[in-house]
Amino acid sequence: MSDEDISLTEKRVYAGGDGATAAFVASAIGLARVAVSDDIVGEFSLDHRGDTTAVAADGGHLAIGTPEDVFIGTDDGFYGIDFGAATAVGYRDGLVASGGERVARYDGGWETVAEIDGVRAIDDGMVAAESGVYRLDGTHVGLDDVRDVSGSGTPLAATGDGLYALANGWVRALDGAFRCVSSDGERAHAATRETLYERSDDGEWTAVDLPVDGAVVDVAYGGDGTYAVTEAGVFLADVGDGWRHRSIGLSGVSGMAIV
Repeated sequence: MSDEDISLTEKRVYAGGDGATAAFVASAIGLARVAVSDDIVGEFSLDHRGDTTAVAADGGHLAIGTPEDVFIGTDDGFYGIDFGAATAVGYRDGLVASGGERVARYDGGWETVAEIDGVRAIDDGMVAAESGVYRLDGTHVGLDDVRDVSGSGTPLAATGDGLYALANGWVRALDGAFRCVSSDGERAHAATRETLYERSDDGEWTAVDLPVDGAVVDVAYGGDGTYAVTEAGVFLADVGDGWRHRSIGLSGVSGMAIV
């Protein structure tokens, strides 16, 4: 049996053994792996070459979207799984991807679950699209011009006119042209091109004082660490003692995931 015959949904990626957190950064150049120990940003390498439009991880699994296909990452490399061009990938009861109007779930093959135009991001069962927020079955749940969404805990949406939280309907938390939002159910961050915001324990959003300039395009969490990356490829890490950073030499960064 060849490696390609093994069920890719059962393969776990980059198990490693050095105790470092593995962050994967998607960019126009390719997918970079960044090793982070506490808040020390260590070695980085390019694990997949070519324009990478999206990246997602869940439970030790990793997937990326590209203009050619969706790829699963394993210890042995990346394998295309015959989806075609993808603008968004995510995990909810397995791998989900979108390209064009198609939203589909992978389980040894692709099953279309919805038709949604202009999908920009998928997170934990929520879909961000040009025409609003959707559930994976295609149900529209409001808003417009949604650039990013977080489905962990209280759903959050980054739109062209503000940051919104789903309560009894969508409630605007902040004004501005937001481009990304992230949450692990407890911590939450969101960013405009100019400013990164953090949600405090009492639910208030405050601006974060970063040690570098540049637009933050994604935030992710791993253990006690909070990690951010800018469009120009500056990687930042904070484990409670302030932000440390390092340029990883990428351009056109589109997202990040923590394995």
